[in-house]
Amino acid sequence: MQFKIGIGYDIHRLVEGRKLFLGGIEIPYVKGLLGHSDGDALIHALCDALLGAIGAGDIGQHFPDTDFKYQGIASSQLLKAVQEIVVSRGYRINNLDVVVIAQEPSLKPFKDLIKQKLSELLKLNPEELNIKAKTNEGLDAVGNKEAIACYAVVSLIKES
Repeated sequence: MQFKIGIGYDIHRLVEGRKLFLGGIEIPYVKGLLGHSDGDALIHALCDALLGAIGAGDIGQHFPDTDFKYQGIASSQLLKAVQEIVVSRGYRINNLDVVVIAQEPSLKPFKDLIKQKLSELLKLNPEELNIKAKTNEGLDAVGNKEAIACYAVVSLIKES
């Protein structure tokens, strides 16, 4: 059995006038994440982890922010497209682990919803993925409530 591992990272600035999306769900907050798409940093990190695991570059190569067809797109659509690339290479997700770093809003009430949404999008059993929410203890742009950052690690298994 062949395994592959990938890591992804993303950070987006928090701005007024946008909705906040993380893990494919809308989270009520006074600001949202700035981005060419819906700005879902969690899904962007996950896409990078998946693409990295199969040696297929990164999200910017596949969905460039210079292409207007991706303007405002739901990042969940990008994740589905990335998963199709992974499957076309003969792999499936074994498990994934995600860390969301946000000083505000508190993500504790939303972790189960995010896990459920990602399970549905990726057709995974909930025990095959984990979502962690952390703060930055008031340090840097994330700690100053100016941004949200995410890390994702994924392991893939080659389908026989």
